Amino acid sequence: MVSKSQTKLITSLQQKKYRSQSGLFVAEGPKVIAELLSENLELHSLFSTNASEITAQNHYHVTQAELKKISFLKTANTSLALFKIPQPKFPQDSGLIVALDAVRDPGNLGTIIRLCDWFGVQQLLCSEDTTDCYNPKVVQATMGSLARVQVHYLELSEYFGKTKLPIFGGFMDGNNIYSEKLPKEGIIVMGNEANGISEEISQKITHRITIPRFGKIQKTESLNVATATAILLSEFRRFTEM
Repeated sequence: MVSKSQTKLITSLQQKKYRSQSGLFVAEGPKVIAELLSENLELHSLFSTNASEITAQNHYHVTQAELKKISFLKTANTSLALFKIPQPKFPQDSGLIVALDAVRDPGNLGTIIRLCDWFGVQQLLCSEDTTDCYNPKVVQATMGSLARVQVHYLELSEYFGKTKLPIFGGFMDGNNIYSEKLPKEGIIVMGNEANGISEEISQKITHRITIPRFGKIQKTESLNVATATAILLSEFRRFTEM
């Protein structure tokens, strides 16, 4: 059974300020929850319609109707868990890093976190106006990758002013990514869905790159930021790992 206080707590975690106050975030579905548990994220409580689905402490057996009331999904899964938000770590100025400048869509951020996990990028830098990575929609989109990628929220301009790594920015008018000599270490900056990389951050970019359009018509204005990130990461890894 889900108590009134538990329901109130869970419902409040839709908002960033309450996630920050409580230090908790929500994950739904046995696969996502199992992934987070396997990476040793600290479980606060678990609510499940199947008592044997996931073995954990603070496990509450609930009905499907009860789960539906606390779920953030349109169609409730079979389990919902509250996890403690890990303490932030200081970013390391090494390796291949992705940086996001005001990316607002939770689905895009979740997909980019998953892409970082896939391509072995351990650090993701986010401007302070980028969507919160513990937003329930972001957590679901990561499918557990959130536990394996360190997400840092910071003042990007200040960080870029201190880093020794080359900074690559995705632009419409940059150099062809397929003609560039790409390093094993560096920062790949991706911008806002509507406006791209801000002027302030653009001034810190050391290498402007673009994904060329192919075909005769070439009327497509731009690529989705997550799609563009996937292409750039693939090319960086292909170039340095071949």
